[in-house]
Amino acid sequence: MRDHSPKPGPEGPVTPVWTGRATNRMQWLPAVAGVACMALGITLAVESPWTSGIAPLLMAVIGCVAAGLLVLFGTLAFVHVAVRVDARAMEVRCGHIGVPRRRIPLSHVVGADFEPSVTPRQWGGWGYRWRPEKGTAVVVRRGEGLVLRLGDGRTFTVTVDDAESAVTVIRALLHRATPPTPTGA
Repeated sequence: MRDHSPKPGPEGPVTPVWTGRATNRMQWLPAVAGVACMALGITLAVESPWTSGIAPLLMAVIGCVAAGLLVLFGTLAFVHVAVRVDARAMEVRCGHIGVPRRRIPLSHVVGADFEPSVTPRQWGGWGYRWRPEKGTAVVVRRGEGLVLRLGDGRTFTVTVDDAESAVTVIRALLHRATPPTPTGA
């Protein structure tokens, strides 16, 4: 996490930028299982004394390699999440290549809340999740999270370290973007 406090520059105070991450090292275990499944498929293709024909061998090889790739890339996409908040938007990037990615303009956000305990069980597992009664979430581990309330009534939740300071920055940015209301008659 970087320094989030605005520092004055030649043009005045700089807009705060908040960055945070969350990591789930346990996701490496299914990734290793995916690699093992791919290795089994390759081993079957190269060294198999399969005697019942080419079709069953081909189906076994393709099945093992496809399942291994699906598990490998499905889990590596959610080993960690990176969140960046600036004056325009909150951007969430998953995995090592940043996909899936979600960018939510702050103009679509009506509020931000700190959630001290987000669990995969609440969302039906790890990863990019959607539940009609709860909204959308990126859950890479259990723990604290950031909940954005969007203008269309939906929510977006992401598990990230130091989510409380992200909420503080988002609230400050939302407050600064909202014009003051007149207090007279």
